[in-house]
Formats: sequence, C-alpha cells, structure tokens
Amino acid sequence: MSNSEKVAVVTGASRGIGAGIVEKFLDNGYRVVACSRNITSSGRPDLVEVAGDVSRPETARLVIQAARERFGRLDTLINNAGAFLSKPFTEYTEGEFANLVQVNLGGFFHISQLAIAQMLRQASGHIINITSSLLAEQPVKGLPAALTAITKGGVNAATRSLAIEYADKGIRVNAVAPGVVRTPMHAPESHGFLATMHPIGRIGEIQDIVDAVLYLDNASFVTGEILHVDGGANAGRW
Repeated sequence: MSNSEKVAVVTGASRGIGAGIVEKFLDNGYRVVACSRNITSSGRPDLVEVAGDVSRPETARLVIQAARERFGRLDTLINNAGAFLSKPFTEYTEGEFANLVQVNLGGFFHISQLAIAQMLRQASGHIINITSSLLAEQPVKGLPAALTAITKGGVNAATRSLAIEYADKGIRVNAVAPGVVRTPMHAPESHGFLATMHPIGRIGEIQDIVDAVLYLDNASFVTGEILHVDGGANAGRW
C-alpha cells in the first residue's frame, strides 16, 4: 500500500509532537484525522480535524467514525495525547490521580479499542503509543512523577501485550519513549538543566520523535517495540 492510500489518526495533534507528526504524515502522502481539545479546521482535503477530549469515549467514537466516513479505513493510530504532573507522591490529590488516569490510560484505551476493531475488519493496522523514557523507565531523583510513571508505564506494558495478542491478525503495536523534548511544555530557561538528563548532552527535538514514528510505521517486521528516543538516558546511569 502506498502512503497516498494510508490513513492515520493522531491524538494530541494541535501542538508540539502531535502537530509535528501530523505535518510529517501529510508531507509523506498520508491522509490524517487529527484530534485535540483545541483544534480548528484548515480546509485541507487530506486532513480532518476533530475537536474534543480523546479521553472521553464519545470523542474516540467520533474520531474513528471520521476516519471511516471520510477516508474509508484506518491504517495507523498515533496515541500522542497525554498529561504530565510532577510533584511528591504524597501530595497528589484524588482529582489529580483521576485526571492522569483518565487522560493517559483512558485516552489510550477508548480510541485503541475502537481502532483495533476497525483494523481487524481490514486484517491490517498499526498503533504507535507515545509514552515516556525518563518518567516511566528511568526515573530522575529531581523530577518526582510517580503517577505519570504509573500511567505511561502501563501503556508501555499494554504495547507489548497487544502486540502479542494481535500479531497473527495483521496488527502491529509499538511505542516511542521520548526523553525531554523541546516543546511549549518546557520553558526555555529550563532547557539547560533538562539537557543534563540525557547522556548525549541536549534535549530532544520534535523532529527526533517524528522520525522515530515514521520509521516504526514503515518497519513491517517490528512489533512490541518500545523505541527509546532519549539521548541515551535509558541505557543506564551516567
């Protein structure tokens, strides 16, 4: 199948990594359904924007329905929407716990379940989850984020589980685990400190993550992979 026939859904698509993925996929000939709480229509024939909170089941249904009705299929789902909150574990509130679970796990669950159902009908498809390296697998003493680790680590585990469950059904499931990436989430004055979290000595760029996503989407013999794009942080202590 050529890229001009492929249809991708991207969540958390209005800025940062998600917006970068949308643009790269469009540049490579994909047709894209982009979802975010705050997203507006560009009027492009190869792009459909769906405004809404993907952690809500009704939004997930609208997104998958848009892919089917507008483009007739769904080949790739990029689960990029997520939330992060750093604070000491004993200071998290019930509301913060519920929000992180709803966004990071609920947002993954609802749309992935619907996407896989569509992919089973096609006997093909690919899911790529954007998780975390530094928070889920290589914790940093000065950056307490246990609830983010619980939720993003859970998605890492589900990536491997779903890869095995659906490997014989033509569906691949992978993840990209970034380190710190230069996005609006991080104030410019923090970049110097954040660079010290990576052995390679810099923070990541959006393009680093986009390139990893595109690689996985084209790597037909790769499934169940957690691809660390973190400047070497996952390799060990330094």
